[in-house]
Amino acid sequence: MSGLEYLQSMLAGELPPPPITSLMSMSLTAVGPGTATFTCLPDESHYNPIGTVHGGLVCTLLDSALGCAVQTTLPQGQGYTSIEITVNYLRPVLAGTGPLTCVATVTKPGNRVAFADGVVTDATGKAVATATGSLLVFPIG
Repeated sequence: MSGLEYLQSMLAGELPPPPITSLMSMSLTAVGPGTATFTCLPDESHYNPIGTVHGGLVCTLLDSALGCAVQTTLPQGQGYTSIEITVNYLRPVLAGTGPLTCVATVTKPGNRVAFADGVVTDATGKAVATATGSLLVFPIG
């Protein structure tokens, strides 16, 4: 099946989500051609030594959304992997911040390299981080 069909099957519960989603308290909530949305509920288990949610959680959320957005553009037999991601952290995230929503959009699909942007917002709709990324596209199987 195509990348979009695969992710739609995951959303429908026909395929299991990847294990990282439970580890990071995140889930894929919507997909469409060139876009993917994840939500995440941070808690104290995600805290770093200075008492805020570790930036790695937010980066993982963005990397997952960017990757899945690109996946929606791929035909059957094509895979992807991140080449580069640049994250801008705009405000701290705490357990009390509430659910995070991450929306990623493909800015340029490609046969070899694809590009995507993403934004993470908190429960009040304020942006907490943004990202741009490039992803290598390759045949699988």
